[in-house]
Amino acid sequence: MQRYRLEGFGGIEKLATREEAIPEPGAHQILVRVHATSLNRRDAMILKGTYPLPPRAGIVPLSDGAGEVVAIGDGVTRFAVGDRVTGSYFARWIDGRLHPEIIDQLGCTLDGMLSEYALLDEQWAVRLPEHLSWREAATFTCAGLTAWSALTGAEIPQPGQWVLTIGSGGVALFALQFAKMLGCRVAAVTSRAEKTDRLRALDADIAIAATETPEWGMKLREATGGIDVVVETGGPTTFAQSLIASSLYGRIVVLTVQDARGNSIEIPGAIYQRSLATIGRVFVGNRTGLEAILAAVGKHQLKPILDKVFPFAEAREAYRHFMQGDVFGKVVIDGA
Repeated sequence: MQRYRLEGFGGIEKLATREEAIPEPGAHQILVRVHATSLNRRDAMILKGTYPLPPRAGIVPLSDGAGEVVAIGDGVTRFAVGDRVTGSYFARWIDGRLHPEIIDQLGCTLDGMLSEYALLDEQWAVRLPEHLSWREAATFTCAGLTAWSALTGAEIPQPGQWVLTIGSGGVALFALQFAKMLGCRVAAVTSRAEKTDRLRALDADIAIAATETPEWGMKLREATGGIDVVVETGGPTTFAQSLIASSLYGRIVVLTVQDARGNSIEIPGAIYQRSLATIGRVFVGNRTGLEAILAAVGKHQLKPILDKVFPFAEAREAYRHFMQGDVFGKVVIDGA
């Protein structure tokens, strides 16, 4: 079979293809024929050697992938041959709170999905809704679950409440779609004016280009009466405006704490002292959360937004396209 491995860190040239034997599943393992994978910001960080969790040398990258179970071990009870599955980001985190003993991640400390076949413990996988194509199904493990956890982790927002999303990457667009699915109103901020129409087409109630309205926080506060939930993907460049936009008892979920230059989020005291907003953080989520999100996606027949699809042989080009930053939705790599 064909698979990719990271033979060092620092640049795309470290991503190498390898011909390897197809593994045999152990007693509690499943062998998955991978039909599609997708990229996330953490994958670029792992490639560059800047991810906080040290990757294993020679790792098969990417947490996100979808495929068909083609073989199972003698002790497997959760899946059968022919099942459609995706992997769970924190493979050993089933439920409850995260702790150091279950920190392992697909595509980082455990071999990931950028491979013709993936060998997974049966506890590391989740069934997929039938309405999703392979490409669509390959996008939920990281970005989808992160957006879901940001929205629902503390409390589920109520219909009619305002949610703020920032940008047009996978997490932001998933958050927009999930918020509308929950009956919320959505304000979407993007860096480029030409994307506002595309955000409105996804049913954003308000779409603002930060280049045209740099002080968008007060504009949103005045237009909405205050944002109830902010999915803060922008980091240091947007946090102050998000705080200004928030309602008195708003909730800001921080997903990006540093920018590419290493600058960290700072809380402006003059603004925050007038606020009772709760600032929290999530880190993707557990398998139970992934099962919940996919059940909701199946019930509502939701389909993710795809930016661009690359063939398996052009995985390096997919990384390059993703890392240049100007994407609208998920960047997908087809199976081998």
